[in-house]
Amino acid sequence: MHMADALLAPAVAATMYAASGAAAGISVRQLKNDTNIEKLPVMGVMAAFVFAGQMINYTIPGTGSSGHLCGGMMLSALLGPYGGFLSMIVVLTIQSLFFADGGLMALGANVWNMAFYGCFIGYFLIYRPVMKARWGNTRLRLIVASVAGCILTLQLGALSVCIETFASGISELPLGAFLALMQPIHLAVGLVEGFITAAVLVFVYETRPSLLEVVGKEDTAPGRLTVKNTLILLAVAALLVGGIGSQFASSHPDGLEWTLFGNAEAGYSDNMGLDEESYGVHSGAADAAAGIQEKTSFLPDYAFAGDEENALGTSVSGIVGSAIVAGLAVCLCVLGGFFRKKKPTGTFSRQTR
Repeated sequence: MHMADALLAPAVAATMYAASGAAAGISVRQLKNDTNIEKLPVMGVMAAFVFAGQMINYTIPGTGSSGHLCGGMMLSALLGPYGGFLSMIVVLTIQSLFFADGGLMALGANVWNMAFYGCFIGYFLIYRPVMKARWGNTRLRLIVASVAGCILTLQLGALSVCIETFASGISELPLGAFLALMQPIHLAVGLVEGFITAAVLVFVYETRPSLLEVVGKEDTAPGRLTVKNTLILLAVAALLVGGIGSQFASSHPDGLEWTLFGNAEAGYSDNMGLDEESYGVHSGAADAAAGIQEKTSFLPDYAFAGDEENALGTSVSGIVGSAIVAGLAVCLCVLGGFFRKKKPTGTFSRQTR
């Protein structure tokens, strides 16, 4: 769902930067009051995991399209909505700057569409109410919250893409036709993401339930593994997903690209039938953003520059990108003074034993 700069008019892009920036400011202020230092390593590991997970596109059968993890729901379940949102900003910024995945001018819109809904709407409207409910057991509620939350937030994200594009005045994209293609395909994408998110959260619940947001008192037992060992397993998973799993990603276009350009080469529909080389809005702001990306993206499209056929570039991108995201997420938290130690010392060490 990463939008390219050509889909947005500069005024719309600036509006979305302002909206996402306001949400980021609120998140920073909220995290200043967070004293749970246990979240610091979780933020780094899970941001890396989401970066790696987004590299694996999964095929949506019978459509010629694919989808990939967004990760907002997963991060907010482990870090809370504010930490999750800032982690998603780190992921999307690194993707845009270093891998040319999503336009730099469109970064504000991509943060809103892919992070805001999952981290805030998904958390406050779905995850927290479901997890506080008394029906079923915790595992069932995690699955329900994950699937329902991902479906809802992917639908909202797809809707926002359509509205932002329509507001940008791209005449080739009538709103009704765009919606009719975008919403159903992202319903399928959200369903798959929901089960992926559920699998990860249930794993965390089984190994270290205290890492999850909003679990009942009966679920605060130490768990089968320490915090350290749980995070080591997740970190190894991130490296394997980014370094090896990315080699098996679907070659079909994602939901947004499929809507715009179709997949006629593979025998599927043309959909909107736009020309990939010349479409959308062209502006000086977009050209300037593209110029910056050319200088900063050392692994454009997750490949070695000038050698896109070399599969090693994808693995290197997954490993290097995951490491950069993890490091930057932790550095920002340390520099920002987030997740400070509680006054009574020893809490973290006791929890990790």
